[in-house]
Amino acid sequence: MAQVSAKMVKELRDRTGLGMMECKKALEEAGGDIELAIDNLRKSGQAKAAKKAGNIAADGAIIIAQEGNKALLLEVNCQTDFVAKDDNFTNFANKVAQIALTNNTTDVAKISELDYDGQTVEEARVALVQKIGENIQIRRAEVIEGNNLGVYRHGIRIGVVVATEGGNEETNKNLAMHIAAFNPIAVDDTDVPADTLAREKDIIEAKAKESGKPDNIVEKMIEGGLRKYLDEVTLLRQPYVMDNDKQVGDVLKAEGVKVLGFKRLEVGEGIEKKEENFADEVAAAQAAAQKYLIYSNSNALFTQMLICPYKKQIKTQVK
Repeated sequence: MAQVSAKMVKELRDRTGLGMMECKKALEEAGGDIELAIDNLRKSGQAKAAKKAGNIAADGAIIIAQEGNKALLLEVNCQTDFVAKDDNFTNFANKVAQIALTNNTTDVAKISELDYDGQTVEEARVALVQKIGENIQIRRAEVIEGNNLGVYRHGIRIGVVVATEGGNEETNKNLAMHIAAFNPIAVDDTDVPADTLAREKDIIEAKAKESGKPDNIVEKMIEGGLRKYLDEVTLLRQPYVMDNDKQVGDVLKAEGVKVLGFKRLEVGEGIEKKEENFADEVAAAQAAAQKYLIYSNSNALFTQMLICPYKKQIKTQVK
């Protein structure tokens, strides 16, 4: 076996970001050949990434990349907020967002095939999974264009870009902040998807009919319910975050601003995250350990009972 020096371990660790013992083991298996060790680690990294793919990646970050009158929002997921704040994860997510914007694509499959410093984005992702030890996924991307773009990120979990006509930088930013906070699904009534509106109307109608009131009253209840729903979900009807006494539409009209569209992404939307109770997990582990201890002691006692008669026979024969 080739001698593995501390210098070789350090070099491999610097190049891969892996732990010292993992690097030492890889070098020993590769006979001291650093390049072969890296190749082997990449192979094992792919296997590791495949195992991690079964884990739910419901944390992560929203990245916004902008060039001129175009902006791209990208969601990259991981499993914990600790990793979401890690520099390696952040650098990867930022670079992928810029690559996607430069190549003008929001298709995740196509993004994965794009060049990332001489390798594909997918290969870089797999390497990062190996390095960090969590499932990491590029989930989705959205693009929006406009001459006036308002950009806002609330921490790392919510990203908003709004396109306006006639808005200044301050108005656009305030509007983006409002969208981040109130989460509208459309600019105005006409933008609400027909199936969404129909589903909501069915729910309101069913509740109204259960009241047992006359048809003309039920009809008014349905109209009122729909009006309330649209007040909640359409941007222009919502109370303005900077002044709750006014609707967004009234404020923008007074300032001569028209909203052309917006994109809002929030980390983990639609992903079911497994909730884990640490106290329950510890209690379960302790119970399992206790069960194993009882089982081990029982086995030891049973074994002692089995061998004791033979010990007595052996002593008798020796005498």
